[in-house]
Amino acid sequence: MALEWVVLGYAAGAEAIMLLLLTLPGLDGLRRGMISVVRSALKPMMSVVPFCLFLLMDIYWKYETRPTCSDEHACTPSEHLRHQKSIMKSQRNALLIAAALLLYWILFSVTHLVVKLEALQQRVDKLKKRDD
Repeated sequence: MALEWVVLGYAAGAEAIMLLLLTLPGLDGLRRGMISVVRSALKPMMSVVPFCLFLLMDIYWKYETRPTCSDEHACTPSEHLRHQKSIMKSQRNALLIAAALLLYWILFSVTHLVVKLEALQQRVDKLKKRDD
């Protein structure tokens, strides 16, 4: 199960790096190439969404089927510690899911805006050439 979280972490990291390279000022030469790379990568990266939903259902299932310690005296200290670790891992994994989905949505929106900005810039340049 840990491999799935590693894959999701790498996907979120790749989304963050692409987003950073698209939005940093002064990288105009790199940005043109990054736009085509990101646009071609957006469709395959869409698989992050159902993958996150699957992992979210996994967290929910583990939450529903976990052993409960209704009384503090009913659980041994090791069982109580295992229960607390499980809760912390679930919270961490839920944050990773939220980050991956949010980064994908932001990357999609920023890519769309950058493409639109490039098209408008080309139109302005074409109109300036025509007026001269």
